[in-house]
Amino acid sequence: MEITNVTEYEAIARQKLPKMAFDYYASGAEDQWTLKENREAFSRILFRPRILIDVSRIDMTTTVLGFKISMPIMVAPTAFQKMAHPEGEYATARAASAAGTIMTLSSWATSSVEEVASTGPGIRFFQLYVYKDRNVVAQLVRRAERAGFKAIALTVDTPRLGRRESDIKNRFVLPPHLTLKNFDGLDLGKMDKSNDSGLASYVAGQIDRTLSWKDVKWLQTITSMPILVKGVLTAEDAHLAVQSGAAGIIVSNHGARQLDYVPATISALEEVVKAARGRIPVFLDGGVRRGTDVFKALALGASGIFIGRPVVYSLAAEGEAGVRKVLQMLREEFELTMALSGCTSLKEITRNHIVTDTDRFSPSSIMPRL
Repeated sequence: MEITNVTEYEAIARQKLPKMAFDYYASGAEDQWTLKENREAFSRILFRPRILIDVSRIDMTTTVLGFKISMPIMVAPTAFQKMAHPEGEYATARAASAAGTIMTLSSWATSSVEEVASTGPGIRFFQLYVYKDRNVVAQLVRRAERAGFKAIALTVDTPRLGRRESDIKNRFVLPPHLTLKNFDGLDLGKMDKSNDSGLASYVAGQIDRTLSWKDVKWLQTITSMPILVKGVLTAEDAHLAVQSGAAGIIVSNHGARQLDYVPATISALEEVVKAARGRIPVFLDGGVRRGTDVFKALALGASGIFIGRPVVYSLAAEGEAGVRKVLQMLREEFELTMALSGCTSLKEITRNHIVTDTDRFSPSSIMPRL
């Protein structure tokens, strides 16, 4: 049966993967309300398409931190990709590069920055957690920089790991044949643990709960790579991100895996965009499964979006070919949405092209903003 949309890969991944692995990728925190809401919030945003516009040529290209990419659809960091497919992050890196877009490598990857770099050319960002031992952080950052990575996506919503009940039930551990490759060969000091699945849980326990805005400034002293702050959901934190010298913001609720009952990222996006006031770009991570979702995020002011779970599901189903297909399907759907909305370039996508819940509660606001 031919796969015709991104969501169909989830059922295939569920069939193919061991329960412990699938549940690790699929689950959210606690009641999983935010997990459902990340998707459902998109369905409450409706279009106001414009007609009789020449859409024979559509340009989806954009620039992220000065790097030109083919479309505003990028790959989010997801951990342990070799648990989904033997080629893991190698396959994802090749697929993202073939699609002309950016891949973000998780610091908890099962392939190292050097291994991912060895797959060939491509624009790659490195996701970072800050550990109690800052020397380990400095080594990871230097390693990514040397391997040609272009930016750091600093995860800031994880002073502690969220409560993911399926992982507790399944007694999740990293399968014994896999390791956290970015920690190989580092001087781990007190973090050194010989047992690899033990290392995974130990590393998680070493995330620094004292992490604060001053550490964002400290990171800028040890690297010339731009820093994206990943995990912002409020205007207050958007202001602080700008003040701290961040190069961009990723609106993210960690795939609904941290604090349950936070808003969907698409619901938090506009508040953050307004607070950033165009000083730094704002990206959206979470819940995107359709080209229509990409358009809605851009209409609300995002400079681009990141996809996470669709990558691991398609990777589990078909390896590199699956990830390529996900990126291609989203690209084609997004192009079609642009055409049917009367937009020929990203700059033509405006707030006037959509209606949100808030607009519907106040009738005056859905009148054309001319």
